[in-house]
Amino acid sequence: MTKGASLPGREPKGHACRGASSLCFVHPQLLRQCYQCNSWRLFLPVAHFSPHPSVPDFPMLTLLSMFYYICLRRRSRSGTRGEALTSRRAVESGQRGVLPVSVEVDQYAKEVLDFSSHYGSENSMSYTMWNLAGGPNVYPSSGDFTQTAVFRAYGTWWEQCASAPRPFRRTPKGFYSQDYIELGFEEPVYPTAVEVFETYYPGAIIQILACSHNPFSQTAPTDVRWEVLWSGEPTKVLTPQARQFSPKIKHISFPTNLLRLEVNSSLLDYYTELDAVILRGVKEKPMLALYKMPIIDISDLSDSEEELPDMGGAFRQGADRKHQRTGNGYFDRLPYELIQLILSHLTLPDLCRLAQSCKLLHQHCCDPLQYTQLSLQPYWARLNDASLGHMQSRCILLQRLNLSWTGNRGALTLSGFSSFMKACGHSLVCLEMSCCHFLNEACLEVISQTCPGLQELNLSSCDRLHPQAFTHISKLTRLRRLVLYRTKIEQTAILSILTFCIELRHLNLGSCVRIEDYDVVVSMLAARCRSLCSLDLWRCRNLTDRGLAELISGCRMLEELDLGWCPTLQSNTGCFQHLARSLPRLRKLFLTANRTVCDSDIEELAASCPLLQHLDILGTRLVSAASLKKLLQSCPQIVLLDVSFCSQIDTRIVQELSGLFPNVSIKKSFTQ
Repeated sequence: MTKGASLPGREPKGHACRGASSLCFVHPQLLRQCYQCNSWRLFLPVAHFSPHPSVPDFPMLTLLSMFYYICLRRRSRSGTRGEALTSRRAVESGQRGVLPVSVEVDQYAKEVLDFSSHYGSENSMSYTMWNLAGGPNVYPSSGDFTQTAVFRAYGTWWEQCASAPRPFRRTPKGFYSQDYIELGFEEPVYPTAVEVFETYYPGAIIQILACSHNPFSQTAPTDVRWEVLWSGEPTKVLTPQARQFSPKIKHISFPTNLLRLEVNSSLLDYYTELDAVILRGVKEKPMLALYKMPIIDISDLSDSEEELPDMGGAFRQGADRKHQRTGNGYFDRLPYELIQLILSHLTLPDLCRLAQSCKLLHQHCCDPLQYTQLSLQPYWARLNDASLGHMQSRCILLQRLNLSWTGNRGALTLSGFSSFMKACGHSLVCLEMSCCHFLNEACLEVISQTCPGLQELNLSSCDRLHPQAFTHISKLTRLRRLVLYRTKIEQTAILSILTFCIELRHLNLGSCVRIEDYDVVVSMLAARCRSLCSLDLWRCRNLTDRGLAELISGCRMLEELDLGWCPTLQSNTGCFQHLARSLPRLRKLFLTANRTVCDSDIEELAASCPLLQHLDILGTRLVSAASLKKLLQSCPQIVLLDVSFCSQIDTRIVQELSGLFPNVSIKKSFTQ
């Protein structure tokens, strides 16, 4: 025989022998009887060398066999052979359907349960969130329709106003929500699709959630669970035309008839309008296929049964001889303040997780200086009494607290809230509690007793607070910013507040429909709050030119004034011209839907208010293009001008003015 050749069926010396008992579909010429142990093995020939001319090389087949062998080993660890066969048969036969088959149910919203804001009035249906109940009113038409649901704000210009609150540190980058609406449906279903009819400037919806609680149940909720069906980032759709938005949603494990839409309108050029919402789903729980063929990542073929050698062991041993260190390593050498600065960039959940890693970081993460500002709004779905109790020892130096949207449906109680405020409220200067429906009179009494230095209080859309509860606010004599939008405050309570809170700088009384006589209120403002900078009287129904004259005579520092949808003010009394002459610091003026605003009013604004930035004169029929051009020339800082439904200002004029003043955003809505 030729020197170096192997016997037929025998393996040569110097071979590469691997067990073949786990392999399937191996080429028969690769199976040999081992020369040393006489067992049948898989012979992997060495590349570019054949010990016998009759035995061919199989380099590619060898690599494939090794890969398949590793895959089988990984599969044996992730499941049994029976599971693999079942999964393979299921995939081959296409058994990935839903069992049992159930008929889908389509239903429109039965009731609007809660919302954070709306453009409309509390006493009408135009532009209100209540228009989302039932089927579509205007879809597929596009444009500005009063029968749709419209939120209060859009764009970023709101954040540029002096009345806007300062942002909170540690707000997660992925939290974009600015407004929300909750809708109840007739029957609980397992959702398969959600469709939203957007009729004007779509793209504001950034999250859709489902709740396990039945809002029409007579029993009190015990374990309320929220699941995100879909989430995204704020987007700007290229066209304002209507669309039917139906994102791909996640399957959940419980039936629901309560949906929550969260929106962010910061990228939109105008108000977004919603017409209807469809919840599509099945009544029986879907039974999806349990077994699926595993996907093996070719970049992850490490064998967990074998440990990789410690390549850095020798280096560390040598280093340890020079620097014998124990405990927390080099963290012990960093200044305390530097570690605190690093941790200040973490979100609240990350800070809580890091506190569990070691004693040193636990000490840093629990330092009260890390909790001088605390925004719990992004975690509204998970916050409860136990959460506040856990945070209580860390927040003894708390100065700014955001509890907006939290505590609803029994998540927070009077005892839990009171305990937290008594322990952490003595240093508080800012408290945001928008849409906190757990609040009652006792809660406001606790705030007035435990927060003597409070300067900012936001109770926006706390529309379930009893009118009598607001009298406790008058004890907060250091208040500078007070937001009471969409509350049930009455005239007696607001007069009491204005009597004692003389340091007010920003006051929002928008849509406070229970105030009987706004002339009396603004007269008190003029007498007691002479440093007032911003005043929101959106949709107050009974302010007259006499009351307005008293206001501007006493509050000369006003920079923002919202008189939108105040129909009792008439231009022919000269009230708007007197306003312009008396308020030279004016930066924002809303005269929305006042049909009497005329050219003389606009010309007086141009002459007397050079700092003007935002002007809304929607709906007037008496303003011409010439007066607007004069205004834009005299007010170089103006960035927003709304002339929607101004009969003398057509699209051609808007385009002409936009060309002459490119830095001004001129709004002109349309209706198809």
